Amino acid sequence: MADAVSVGSLGPSGMITLRGDLGGKAVAKAVQAATGLGVPGRRAILAEGDRAVAWMSPDELLILCAHAEAPALAAQMTAALAGEHALVVDVSDARAQFRIEGEGAREVLAKGAPVDLAPGAFGPGEIRRTRLGQVAAAFWMSGAEAFDLVCFRSVADYVEAWLKTAAIPGSLPSVLR
Repeated sequence: MADAVSVGSLGPSGMITLRGDLGGKAVAKAVQAATGLGVPGRRAILAEGDRAVAWMSPDELLILCAHAEAPALAAQMTAALAGEHALVVDVSDARAQFRIEGEGAREVLAKGAPVDLAPGAFGPGEIRRTRLGQVAAAFWMSGAEAFDLVCFRSVADYVEAWLKTAAIPGSLPSVLR
């Protein structure tokens, strides 16, 4: 079916919040050493392999990695930023991650997020921290027809049910393809 969209949990994911001066050399050096990636610009995400660094706000990054690596990476960045006005927290157990994949993935998210998801308005390398339905979420393109979405674990069941309902075959208007 042309509008078939799959929705699924990505299971345990490593996620680290880093708050600090994103334009500072210390933060850039700590992020580079821990992830091999730089500090992304506003509303951007940099990804390579199983690691990503996402801009969340003017003073906040979300670092994604393998679940088992998160504690060590958080400790590494905390040590690298000692003496700096910065905070590094492993939030892996407080977050859930989903993948929405298929030709109509943009339309599924557009049903509940106040974001222009038209091709050309939102593409690879961009992230939006917004609301989906009634809850906070962030999402980005993880493939040509795929999005990854992060939300609080406390609302993960609601988000998964919401996404699966929004992805029911035959319910997508085919306007964002």
